[in-house]
Amino acid sequence: MQTREKIVIKAENGQVIELEPSVFTKAQLRYLPFKRLIDILGAFCALVILFPVFLITAIAVRLDSRGSIFFRHVRVGRNGIPFEMLKFRSMVDDALIKEKELHHLSDTDGPFFKMKDDPRVTKVGRFIRKYSVDELPQFWNVLLGHMSLVGPRPLVYREIYELEGHAKNLSVKPGLTCFWQVSGRSNSSAEQRIELDAKYIEKLSLAIDIILLCKTPMAIVKGEGAY
Repeated sequence: MQTREKIVIKAENGQVIELEPSVFTKAQLRYLPFKRLIDILGAFCALVILFPVFLITAIAVRLDSRGSIFFRHVRVGRNGIPFEMLKFRSMVDDALIKEKELHHLSDTDGPFFKMKDDPRVTKVGRFIRKYSVDELPQFWNVLLGHMSLVGPRPLVYREIYELEGHAKNLSVKPGLTCFWQVSGRSNSSAEQRIELDAKYIEKLSLAIDIILLCKTPMAIVKGEGAY
């Protein structure tokens, strides 16, 4: 077993928190470089194969509502390093400004904000969110090394500060899919998300990644818990 220095995160307002990192076994440490190789190959193939879907979605988003095709949002990556996560825009252009007005109507507990009938979501947005098409640009984040194909979903700084129990997520790269993504998605409570992400980090292995990658397409097709 290895020990690591604490993860230190500093917010824009100057607030600093120190987080205890996860401790990996030797087998898990040996797997991490191989995991990165899988990420590169998987992301590259996905970007090539799904290019027609990217093109159709980009045109649909552009025609449906005013604003950029892509939505860029700062998330917290491994070791607390921020990165700009990409998504196809599924909401109106000023969605972040309106979120403060709607936060008290969230359908989930804790700091995670989700609304089943969010008025900010566009017509095209509802479809691409249901089938996770809006998440496809994150294959580019995976290729760049910001994310992994499998791992805890990336959090924003506010969620890190309010859910220090989620802090160990920062010991690994955030991922496109994870346990809670294939187990109900937005239907999962904040507590369940924390437990499932902790479970993934504890059991990190090639076998777990393969299982989750195989389960993800079926979860997406079902569209359960997606809004």
